[in-house]
Amino acid sequence: MITPCSRLRPLVGYTKPLMDLDQKAIQGLRDEGRLTEVDIHFARLMSKFSEKADGALFLAAALASRATSEGHVCLDLSTVAGQALVPDPLGEEALFCPPVNEWIKRLLPSEVVGRPGEFKPLILDEENRLYLYRYWDYERSLAQGIKARAYSPLEDLDGPLLARGLSRLFPGSEGKKTDWQKVAACVSVLNRFAVISGGPGTGKSTLIAKILALVLEQEKGKPLSIALAAPTGKAAARLQEAVKQGREGLSTQTTLWEAIPIEASTLHRLLGALPGSPYFRHHREHPLSADMAVVDEASMVDLALLTKLIQALPGHSRLILLGDKDQLASVQAGSVLGDICDTGRSHGFSASLVKRIQAITGCVPPVADGRPGVEPGIQDCVVELRESFRFGGRSGIGAAAAAINQGQGTLALEIMEKERYNDIVLRPLPVRGALFKALRKAVLEGYKTYLETTDPIAAFRLFDQFRILCALRRGPYGAAALNDLVERILREAHLIGGGGKWYRGRPLLITRNDYNLGLFNGDIGLVLPDAGPAPDLCAHFLSADGTVRKFSPVRLPEHETAFALTVHKSQGSEFEKALLLLPDRDSPVVTRELIYTGITRVRKGIEVWGPQQVFLEGVRRRTRRTSGLRDALWNPGRDFN
Repeated sequence: MITPCSRLRPLVGYTKPLMDLDQKAIQGLRDEGRLTEVDIHFARLMSKFSEKADGALFLAAALASRATSEGHVCLDLSTVAGQALVPDPLGEEALFCPPVNEWIKRLLPSEVVGRPGEFKPLILDEENRLYLYRYWDYERSLAQGIKARAYSPLEDLDGPLLARGLSRLFPGSEGKKTDWQKVAACVSVLNRFAVISGGPGTGKSTLIAKILALVLEQEKGKPLSIALAAPTGKAAARLQEAVKQGREGLSTQTTLWEAIPIEASTLHRLLGALPGSPYFRHHREHPLSADMAVVDEASMVDLALLTKLIQALPGHSRLILLGDKDQLASVQAGSVLGDICDTGRSHGFSASLVKRIQAITGCVPPVADGRPGVEPGIQDCVVELRESFRFGGRSGIGAAAAAINQGQGTLALEIMEKERYNDIVLRPLPVRGALFKALRKAVLEGYKTYLETTDPIAAFRLFDQFRILCALRRGPYGAAALNDLVERILREAHLIGGGGKWYRGRPLLITRNDYNLGLFNGDIGLVLPDAGPAPDLCAHFLSADGTVRKFSPVRLPEHETAFALTVHKSQGSEFEKALLLLPDRDSPVVTRELIYTGITRVRKGIEVWGPQQVFLEGVRRRTRRTSGLRDALWNPGRDFN
């Protein structure tokens, strides 16, 4: 049993003013990487504002700040209570968190710690989750916005009209196994809120045009304002193309196909980003004029951004989220899509919805947990697409992805190692000194064609034929080092210019939002000559409408070279082929979700380079982000106030 030891008392049990705290203990937390200067500054600020400031408050505030920077929405005191923060090899000077009950007793009397519903900098809920107020407010607002729509399904729909539309758009599905695309379309029309989750190739994006056609039919000629959005410019462009193609395929099936919008935008652009501010032009007091919003690649959307979207939508509007719940969560705080879908658990629909779906579609999906008495709720809004049209039964990528999702690392290794499939293989990781030579063939084959084209739009298309993906950003097998290696290979082959930073064909990844330029974190650009009379190098970016925007390189916000990307940065993208590099030793960054996301970025083939043990440890390790959103949505008795 872990008990607080000698160094716990100076940090946690101290009741003197903050300046008298054990600075050696704080320095130890900083040196061990458990806290940053920002965390320590925030903790000092909370201690300063509290008349009962002590080490318990300082430690809790600092760890809560640290949790949000690591992607958590809050700090679960129960999981860190009694745990060593700065272990000592001899066990004599280790720093421990206090027991949870003692910790809470020390926190609640503080002027800066409140219960849900109070307006204080830190909020401690009944489940011992400690929030920064801003994140607690985001979570509460999002849960309330989702539940308001989830618990008020549309009852005044024309059922026979919907049934005819579904039969027309999904022919041949009656009397067979459950057609989940048809069920997803039906659920999306019946509800004000719907989530369609599915892996790559399950048809999420192509399904959107059919859903929009069915919704427009229900309006019977009434104008409907529909917003299409995605978290990045690349994802918005893909959404727009998918809806455009889907609409064209409906031209002979419905007279309303022309009313389906095809213009998609980033969420930041939709909400009206204000330069130099975290706020948007559209919010609760100035809502969007949208009767319906569709958001693709929702796994990339963080808690704050989705909350601001749902606050900006009018109360009557519909909201449909599409994404892959098994992918990596957003870079910023939260695992919103996973929480909404209750990832890791299987849910069916309420008996009342199953009966309604059966009457309209002829399909009989499962009842929630086999319990016919389950009331309508969030489970009636979530549909998972089960069949991949891209990765069929003969696809090694599909088989490996399924095994990885189920935590079956050994099975995934067998699929990749025996080379039974021609689209995925696991190879040993070259030693550092041999990496340049090992990469040369793949780099030249992957990037030569796009570097030789003169057409910007063609260059973007050809650039997506191949990409190097890395688990890490730093280190010898990280994205930064790999970009340097790729540049050396291409310079040696005379495919790019000499040693300057700016050269023809340089791929760019934007890493900081610039609302003035309309460039956002994750956007990809290519440095190419301007087509004008003075062919200076310009940074070209592909817009969602298919046009190209050009910027002088000196105007660009923070960016980096993008021959190699981290898997996190590759979300929302698809490539024909890719090379995924795992590190040479185990790392907490390598998780099941990261490996799954990496191998499913491709359409045709991928090679994974890495040690078997690193792969197996990664598949065993799941991403866990602490929040209360899942509890708020799936626990009917949960209330924020």
